[in-house]
Amino acid sequence: MQVHAIKTPRVKPNYDLLALLRDSIRDLEEKSVVVVTSKIVSLCEGSVIPIKDGTVEEKQALVKKEADAYLDESFSKWNLILAIKHNAIAIDAGVDASNTGKYYALLPKDPYKSAKEIWQFLRKEFKVKELGVIITDSRSVPLRWGRIGTNIGHCGFNALNDKVGTKDLFGRELKSTQVGVAEGLAVAGVVEMGEADEARPIVIITEVTDITFNSKPPTKKEIDFLKISIKDDVYGSMLSAVPWIKNKKSKK
Repeated sequence: MQVHAIKTPRVKPNYDLLALLRDSIRDLEEKSVVVVTSKIVSLCEGSVIPIKDGTVEEKQALVKKEADAYLDESFSKWNLILAIKHNAIAIDAGVDASNTGKYYALLPKDPYKSAKEIWQFLRKEFKVKELGVIITDSRSVPLRWGRIGTNIGHCGFNALNDKVGTKDLFGRELKSTQVGVAEGLAVAGVVEMGEADEARPIVIITEVTDITFNSKPPTKKEIDFLKISIKDDVYGSMLSAVPWIKNKKSKK
């Protein structure tokens, strides 16, 4: 697998995302996966809020507004809010002020819609048929230091590689193994993007050995299949044991 990051000019709110991609990517070969950080998607679509005073309280109020559900800040010693957003655990509901100038960046309004638009544009622009697109955010892993990438919207390939029914090296049949292809590629992409002043918001991944490309965007059913309810999650006992505060605006 080859992972190549692309440096871009500084992106400002309401910049043309497709033009940025066109001008930044020199060439795309078949079976490439284009990884785009959610930060530039949010900036380009205008999903930003001006910073007024930059206080912890100001950001926390915005986080509570953006989250689908959240835990009170008193649960954290770091002035962070553990939240649920887009059916995933997200620190501060994805609200972030790094590399955004005078704004808080929110998560993209509809990451899957954005991934689809990018996928359709790049296939046409670079005349490729087999292409994947991933929009990433960063996440923390419980009991481990370090931020890693995560997939919040993909298009053009199967996000999971189902190994159920296949056998391991010793002939044992796998009962529940599904490889998170989109999640793994998101992790690799964010490593190359960096988290500071690298200005590399786009990554091209090639030579992925075990990936199935599709000629259509994922359906709602396929997207929903990637989600696990708290009651069915392996961590469900912990997640259901804390007092989540549900946002009244949330549809969940």
